[in-house]
Amino acid sequence: MPVGPSHSPALSLFRRLEQEGRLDFNVPDNEIDPRLSTEYLYGPARGQMFGVLVVRDQAGDTFVLKAFSGQYNSIWQVDGWVDPLLDVLRFKRDTFEEERHIKQMGREIAGLPSDSPARQQLIHKRKKASQVLMQEIHAMFRVSNFRGECVPLPLAVFGKEGIPTGTGDCCAPKLLGYAAANGLTPLGLTEFYFGKTNRSETKQHGEFYPSCLHKCGRILGYMLCGLEEQ
Repeated sequence: MPVGPSHSPALSLFRRLEQEGRLDFNVPDNEIDPRLSTEYLYGPARGQMFGVLVVRDQAGDTFVLKAFSGQYNSIWQVDGWVDPLLDVLRFKRDTFEEERHIKQMGREIAGLPSDSPARQQLIHKRKKASQVLMQEIHAMFRVSNFRGECVPLPLAVFGKEGIPTGTGDCCAPKLLGYAAANGLTPLGLTEFYFGKTNRSETKQHGEFYPSCLHKCGRILGYMLCGLEEQ
């Protein structure tokens, strides 16, 4: 996707985040959620990617969509921001028990001697359980394109390698998925980093970055199919 007309709205979003210090822009002061403060991005969790997509609807009007990568402080959905590619209610319902079971195994592992055969067996069991759970989560992601097709995430990824954790969570898939599902034509996309420098020191506050190749880059080709026909 070209940057096109999205650069200016992205700068405006960046400035608004700095000025207001929160994501819930449109709520009264007495309803502000402290979990949505940008202070979160300067703590141990560090920063996060944000994205803007300028789109045109079927009437020819243009407007701006915005998204944050992944969850924000364990929150999936924020009013005014594009939703993730999965059904959040289904995700919470179908993963709650298994996640609790995996965490319980982690606590049991921590209480066993490092050279204990039982500990090694439990580590292996937890690893397998985590892999199965991740496969189930990936299948919950619905990936749309501009041909009107919609498939689970595994079918949108080409190649024999496993799907990296976080694939489909970034801003670009969220924004393009929403546009495709709602009959909107993308005109330009911009993503920027906000907050404390990440641990690998590859992302800095206020800098613009392209979509990651090893995660979302693997599904963006599928998601953009059909756009050339619009």
